[in-house]
Amino acid sequence: MNEALLRDLVPAVIGVLVRRGADFVAAEDAVQDALVEAVRVWPDDPPRDPKGWLVTAAWRKFLDAARADASRRHREARVEDEPMPGPSEAADDTLQLYLLCAHPSLTPASAVALTLRAVGGLTTRQIAQAYLVPEATMAQRISRAKRTVSGVRFDRPGDVATVLRVLYLVFNEGYSGDVDLAGEAIRLTRQLAAKTNHEEAAGLLALMLLHHARRPARTGPDGRLVPLAEQDRSLWNTRLIAEGVDVLQAALTRDRLGEFQAQAAIAALHADAQTAEETDWVQIVEWYDELVRLTDSPVVRLNRAVAVGEADGPRAGLTALAGLDPALPRHTAVAAYLHERDGDPVIAARLYAEAAQSASSLPERDHLTRQAARLNAQLRS
Repeated sequence: MNEALLRDLVPAVIGVLVRRGADFVAAEDAVQDALVEAVRVWPDDPPRDPKGWLVTAAWRKFLDAARADASRRHREARVEDEPMPGPSEAADDTLQLYLLCAHPSLTPASAVALTLRAVGGLTTRQIAQAYLVPEATMAQRISRAKRTVSGVRFDRPGDVATVLRVLYLVFNEGYSGDVDLAGEAIRLTRQLAAKTNHEEAAGLLALMLLHHARRPARTGPDGRLVPLAEQDRSLWNTRLIAEGVDVLQAALTRDRLGEFQAQAAIAALHADAQTAEETDWVQIVEWYDELVRLTDSPVVRLNRAVAVGEADGPRAGLTALAGLDPALPRHTAVAAYLHERDGDPVIAARLYAEAAQSASSLPERDHLTRQAARLNAQLRS
């Protein structure tokens, strides 16, 4: 059975039910029930019209739920007089679902969970496994999110930039459990880019493709984190790199530069270098300057300090770092790296050890601890 096809159809089927009179919460629940039925039935009896089958099954699930709820008797009488929806309903409500699931009243975590469920077609169990939380916890999060947006009109205009932020959050979760969230984020962003023709949607897609292309080289056989400069570039996925560059170039020709396009341009410059030594750091600094202009983000300024250290030397990098808040995530690790490159292993070893204590993940903590141990071993020898 084609699970990807099933998940691609979810937004359209929810849209049909909403236009037929179901509220978002009831429609989403009914479609999830229909998906369970499809998983059971389709392997032995695949439908000729998958969308029509799902629409019919979901509509019946919705009517069953309406009949079971006395408070919906008047609504039931109204909807039963309407013809059964079928494959001829060609309106595509996917974009509206994206906008609804990324509603500004939702927390980022809730928006991500609701997007994965309503647009991505993942089950609550799959989402919970991906985020390494109990299924009951994720079910509560999704229920709260659905209640929050239940009164929002389906045709209400929304902000594509908010949707892109949500998809970026999904991508950054990477991989855990049975669901590859990075792959799922790429699938959804590809879908959104095709529907909106938005240059920043294309920029985000390019960024994801270029980062994902390096995934096979990011960890060693023992699971250890491998820094970009030390990665085996023969393991990079050249097909994804080529696609990412093509998508980026098409977006840049529109001359409406945005944050994700600038980030993708930096990723493309890294991907273009055959070796770490061939990286065009001068041009990367120029793109970071554009990012600072667009976002004025402290995190961007921190990454720019690293690039300046590579382009103009570690002293210049430390100067760029000096004006930033030391409490920034990764600030201490960046300072350690620049001090090491500047020939000060004593300070670098101390800073690597400090950075390890505040690392956000075990692989990063392990990497920083090993960097500190390496320098301390050199100092003792």
